[in-house]
Amino acid sequence: MPEKVLLSWSGGKDSVLALRELRKNDKFEIVALITTITKDYDRVSMHGIRRILLEQQADSIGIRLEKIYISHKASNEEYESTFSEIVLEYKKMGISSVAFGDIFLQDIRTYREDFLKGIGMRGLFPIWGENPIELANRFITLGFKAVITCTDAEALDKSFAGREYDEQFLSDLPSGVDPCGENGEFHTFAYAGLIFQIPVIFAKGGVVLRDNRFYYCDLIPT
Repeated sequence: MPEKVLLSWSGGKDSVLALRELRKNDKFEIVALITTITKDYDRVSMHGIRRILLEQQADSIGIRLEKIYISHKASNEEYESTFSEIVLEYKKMGISSVAFGDIFLQDIRTYREDFLKGIGMRGLFPIWGENPIELANRFITLGFKAVITCTDAEALDKSFAGREYDEQFLSDLPSGVDPCGENGEFHTFAYAGLIFQIPVIFAKGGVVLRDNRFYYCDLIPT
């Protein structure tokens, strides 16, 4: 019998690739996608994606979406407390693992592992250590589609927000920017491809600057 696991879900390409890797392994069964929503804005934290689009995404994938609501500029203590409350309910059902789409940032992995260990759970990292260029090309070659929802102005200018995540995007990235945006240079919303029964439909809205640093492209449900 496969191990039932939770998957930390941002709605972006790394989450999609992690999900695909888990599904390729018959040792695991993903029972829920766990996402963090900023309740003040009703959007995914950092990625800026509207909750309704994430719900449509999960419906198309066919996996339950478990939403964790935190306040704007929530402290780490608030995040950990809220996250623990939700996942411990799953632990009561015999689920003891949470998977993440992290690739190479060791400090983040260590934090996740230590936090989960503290509540009697463990972390899984299905795409950990893979080459970011190979991961980026795999996502595109497999036919997945994603759009850039947020860029860090310290790494990418406004023109990159709202673009498709494709070969041209990768070619245009400045030197030093990770092709998977692992250092936070950009975030994505995946909307079509192998794991989706139907594409998630949306219109691209305007691009705005938040916190004098991050450019967000609004994705509007249609």
